Amino acid sequence: MKKITTESVITMRGVKKSYWLSNGVEIPVLHGIDLDIKRGEFVALMGESGGGKSTLMNIIGFLHALDEGQYFLDGEDLGGVKDDFTLSFIRNRKIGFIFQQFNLVSKLSALENVALPGFFAGQKKEVRLQRAQELLDSMGMGDRSSHRPSELSGGQQQRVSIARSLINNPEIILADEPTGALDSQTGKEVMELLKKFKSQEKTVVMVTHDAHVAAYADRIIFMKDGSVLDHDYTLKQ
Repeated sequence: MKKITTESVITMRGVKKSYWLSNGVEIPVLHGIDLDIKRGEFVALMGESGGGKSTLMNIIGFLHALDEGQYFLDGEDLGGVKDDFTLSFIRNRKIGFIFQQFNLVSKLSALENVALPGFFAGQKKEVRLQRAQELLDSMGMGDRSSHRPSELSGGQQQRVSIARSLINNPEIILADEPTGALDSQTGKEVMELLKKFKSQEKTVVMVTHDAHVAAYADRIIFMKDGSVLDHDYTLKQ
């Protein structure tokens, strides 16, 4: 497997992705993406709906395989990985996910939700539960560990989601509209939590349509029609 020496934790060259309709019609979504994201960088992906942001994030997170091009993670070319088992293995150990709708398991407590990825990573029960409790404590949610999602506010659920994203100590955090279901004040609190990841040398890639949220990032990548138009987009005042 090819390796390169680079300062970037994520490097993409010529990445293409299409989807296919049931009638055999191809829908090209990504058109030769070139991308470099440094370790510890906080990057926002912005652009119009349908511009390819979510598809690009899914490829970064190994939820989808790319069709063409190269994807180097920590200098290792993983773009050729296609089988679901290997993609899942890489994803569970390298990537943490934060979703707009939280995606918590309703029947599990906050503690159990946070610990769940640790189960799939093969962590011993006592290890993952202790780690989960420590993460909830760090999010100010230590006294809510036994509560189920229905007993938590939206902001509290997102804090649980953030804690869950960290359970396997991933290198990269992917956040898809992390404040989309929150009020403005709670959204600010969540963004301040995400900013703290920089001091932990974690790389954050966030999809957002909100300029106020994007302003928290170190750099904004602007996409349109499946292409990157600007690698360092400046928000208009």
